[in-house]
Amino acid sequence: MGNFACIERGLTYCISAIAYIAFPIDLINVWIYLPTAISNDPALFLKNNNIPPWFPALKTALRSINFFCRQSGSETAMSASPNSTPTHLNENEEQGTLDFKLLNAVNDRYGGVIIEVTRPMNSALFASLLRASITRWRHQGKRGVWIKLPIQHVNLVEAAVEEGCWYHHAEPNYLMLVYWIPQGPHTLPANASHRVSIGAFVMNEKREVLVVQENIGRFRGTGVWKFPTGVVNEGEDLCAAAVREVKEETAVDTKFVQVLAFRYEICVFFAARKSQSHKVLFEKSDIFFLCLLEPLSSEIQKQESEIEAAKWMPFEEYAAQPFVQKHELFKCSVDIFLATKDENYSGFSPLPTSTAFSDEKNYMYFNTHDLNGQYGS
Repeated sequence: MGNFACIERGLTYCISAIAYIAFPIDLINVWIYLPTAISNDPALFLKNNNIPPWFPALKTALRSINFFCRQSGSETAMSASPNSTPTHLNENEEQGTLDFKLLNAVNDRYGGVIIEVTRPMNSALFASLLRASITRWRHQGKRGVWIKLPIQHVNLVEAAVEEGCWYHHAEPNYLMLVYWIPQGPHTLPANASHRVSIGAFVMNEKREVLVVQENIGRFRGTGVWKFPTGVVNEGEDLCAAAVREVKEETAVDTKFVQVLAFRYEICVFFAARKSQSHKVLFEKSDIFFLCLLEPLSSEIQKQESEIEAAKWMPFEEYAAQPFVQKHELFKCSVDIFLATKDENYSGFSPLPTSTAFSDEKNYMYFNTHDLNGQYGS
């Protein structure tokens, strides 16, 4: 490093120490951010870090060091040794120095930044880096800040919350926190508010339906025979989930045919409404798809952990259960099943499709029957 660069940093740190002794400001924040502030905007740094405006000596010193080192650096650039670092940085070099002193982040598509902490650090240091980074991003006009904290860096959660961040969502191996820089209400998207589940209607050539009795959940101990149900896993196609759930609960192999209907169950907090309301798993609304599958095997082996019993039952016997007759959802499902088997009703079949944004195939579900065979049947 050149002589004037050494002088600049030396004086900077001396002033930092004096400021810390004289005023209640964060020494770590000053130590990390002040050298960069000299080459950017000293006045902005003073303002955003609550250094008293009536401390003219510090302001004057900062401006003097900045001016002196820039002028001297320009004059001595030609005589600097080949191994020395020039004190006058171009725009790209200056930005690189700034990024080194702030939290590493990448821009998102919506005017915000995403931070993924990958290295262990002290919580006090993290808080200071976060504070300095937010100051810089505010100056740049950034909006939302997303902070992904892997589980091994859980020690940083409290520091982030104290700086104004809040929880957005959690996964098994990380916690996502967010921060909103602009004034006013934030426009960050909410965490996932729904879960997707399926019910599998499987009927063989004898007009027998595949049914189970559960030993867990709301149907435990009721004696009700129901069709296999379950939740669609992350990254799993709807049709694949239906086939998987039947296989897991009964060991019967099946082929997905179509979606017959779907139900949207809204969840609201009991505290928000005094009236009767649904409350599903972890206060998420539920989108339930009723699916038709064709059996490819018949031998049943029940899932010991969740299923009390499983069997093939005549459809009329299933439909005659008091529970099915009492509740509109199940009674309506029976009518749909009958109409489908009599070919008076057609549901939605899956068709692999690509989009303008990706060549990867995903399923679109629609009524192919009434499109004159254009997309198959």
